[in-house]
Order: sequence, then structure tokens, then C-alpha cells
Amino acid sequence: MAKKDKESKAVIPKKTAELVPRWEDIDRWFDRMAEEFWRRPFPSLFRPERWFPESLLSMRMPSLDVYQDKEEVVVKADVPGLAKEDIDVTLTGETLTIKGERKEEKEVKEPDYHRRERSYGSFVRSVALPCEVKSDEIKATLKDGVLEIRLPKTEEAKKKSVTVKID
Repeated sequence: MAKKDKESKAVIPKKTAELVPRWEDIDRWFDRMAEEFWRRPFPSLFRPERWFPESLLSMRMPSLDVYQDKEEVVVKADVPGLAKEDIDVTLTGETLTIKGERKEEKEVKEPDYHRRERSYGSFVRSVALPCEVKSDEIKATLKDGVLEIRLPKTEEAKKKSVTVKID
């Protein structure tokens, strides 16, 4: 009878076991939802594509650092995998806009394709600058997936810096 029990056990193929998401996948989806919520709090709630794994296929918004010193405003954006031809930087008034697109590589439609997490698509990211800048002297460089934009301040903006004494 013991031999009969061994023969009746079903073997679950590995691909069937993968139908249920792993905990790290679920954690990543919740992290993504929280990240999107803080970038755009309410519109992201009403876009159902943000709540499903398919959202992993859309291009993520690049993270930005914006800081200034006495002479210039510096904006750094993470744009891994993009070439300078894929990025467009514009200044309108005191708003800097970065547009880009990562084109999708040839999709592999084979049974051995186990995971797809790299993001593709286009993005637009705008940031309000803290002061006026000289639009004709802006310089941008792209190195190791980081876009650095240096925006020299106008003479007026340089003078507006005031140190406040704290009591």
C-alpha cells in the first residue's frame, strides 16, 4: 500500500508554482505604490495601472537632487540606460523640464523568460527652480546614468541671499 501512495503523488512543475507571486514581488509592488503616492498623491490612486504588476513595464520617474550654492543651481537626475539623444531638457520661466524615453528592447517570447522588471517608456519631470537663472549659460552633462544640469544664477538672484540671525 505504501508503494501505491508514492505513485499517486502529483509533481507540480516549476512554472505552475510561479503563478503565485513571491513575497518579495508583493513587497516591491507595495513599495512602488507608496513611492508613486508620495510623488503624485491623489492622481496615482485613481490610475489602476499603478496597482498591478504591469506597472513595472512603464518608465519610472527619475529621482532628482536640486541644490544651490552662491553661483548656481544644480539639478541631478538618475536616468540609467538613457543616451543623451533620448533626453530633452528645457527651461520655461523658472521651471526646468526633463523629458526622456527608454525604448523597449526586442521582447523575448520564450518559455525560459523567468522575470521582467526593467522599465521602459517615456517620462516628463518638471521642477520649479529656487531663483532666476541665466538661461543662455546652462550646461548639462550625462555620465554613468546621471544627468547633471548646472544653471548659473543671475546677478540679482546672487544678491538676494540673506543670512537670518536666530535668537
